Amino acid sequence: MPKISSPFILFLGLLLFLNGCAQSPLDRLDARDLPQFTDDLQLEGLLTGAVRHLHYLNKLPDKTSFTFGSDTYPVSWLRESLNSFIDVLKQDPDSEELARIVRENFTVYQAIGRKDYPRGTMLITGYYEPFFKGSLTRQAPYLYPLYAPPESLVQIKDPQSGKTEFKRRNKSKQLVPFWTRREIEERGIANGHELVYLDNPVDAFILHVQGSSKIELQNGSVRSIHYAASNGLEYFSIGKLLVDQGKMTLEEASTPSIRKYLRDHPEERKDILYHNKKFIFFNWAPDGEPVGSLGEPLVAGRSIAIDQNVLPGTTLAFLQSRKPVLDASGNIVKWVPMHRFVFPQDSGAAIKGSGRADLYWGNGTYARQAAGSMKEEGTLYFLVKNNYEKNEK
Repeated sequence: MPKISSPFILFLGLLLFLNGCAQSPLDRLDARDLPQFTDDLQLEGLLTGAVRHLHYLNKLPDKTSFTFGSDTYPVSWLRESLNSFIDVLKQDPDSEELARIVRENFTVYQAIGRKDYPRGTMLITGYYEPFFKGSLTRQAPYLYPLYAPPESLVQIKDPQSGKTEFKRRNKSKQLVPFWTRREIEERGIANGHELVYLDNPVDAFILHVQGSSKIELQNGSVRSIHYAASNGLEYFSIGKLLVDQGKMTLEEASTPSIRKYLRDHPEERKDILYHNKKFIFFNWAPDGEPVGSLGEPLVAGRSIAIDQNVLPGTTLAFLQSRKPVLDASGNIVKWVPMHRFVFPQDSGAAIKGSGRADLYWGNGTYARQAAGSMKEEGTLYFLVKNNYEKNEK
């Protein structure tokens, strides 16, 4: 057997090590690579979001720690980071002063972004809280139900990942995948668990994607509904389906254009909607803002959804992208730069990996238009207070 030199062994070991390591979803930035950190919104909503995010951090176990690239921070330091940011906001700095303080006092990590795009390039979309009319009883035209979780849905937590999974038990009492959207609707799997009925199946589908809504009932009262559970199956985009089938271009694939296609082609509607096997179950919610996956009320324009399994949901973030400008009729007339501090307080079935973020727009005409039309490139940064090692020593 030929003798192999030590340098070659070291090289081979290094190569195997690098190939075996997953790429970090975050890059730590040098000072020369930082964004300007100018904020295009009023700071009042930012302070509200910061206080709510701190409330979430305070509920985490004290021994919890989180990884940012090659750095690891205990939850105590993330609380300290957010407390420091809140103290700055209470001084009511202007946008320029706030940007200076952040650049000088925070370490910045950038999400590496989408595969096969320039590093750091994200796809930024939007979501909102829709408003629908509904009925507590099934009577025309209110024929399309939203369901509470049925007894057959089993919720379990993976002991290794800590992720919640949804299953069902078969006749042998074994845990197996829950039924698909088509099976749930066509076989009446959730019958008896109807919460409310809507007058349009596409509205019901959109509520499954958005996750929460306000429902105006026939007596004029308004109730809030929000996500309770899912069937645990993978999310499939019907917009991507229509693009792949050549029925619209990628640029055309917005919520309004998808609605129009389904309205104009009712014979295709069921098969298109059934393409998304994921199904959402709901509960009635307290009045007020919808609650994100971290258990905190969302703040319009300040809360984002990310893949919480990949990117850190435990700290302040900064988002750069574009936003639409509407005319008096509610039509988009142009797009302008958008740059603001945000909080990763939510997640979503379609938001996967280090290259996606979804901005919560609130409710109303602008929110509906912005959320339905956003498919913009952007960048996303995460901020942690400086000098953790020095402080600990």
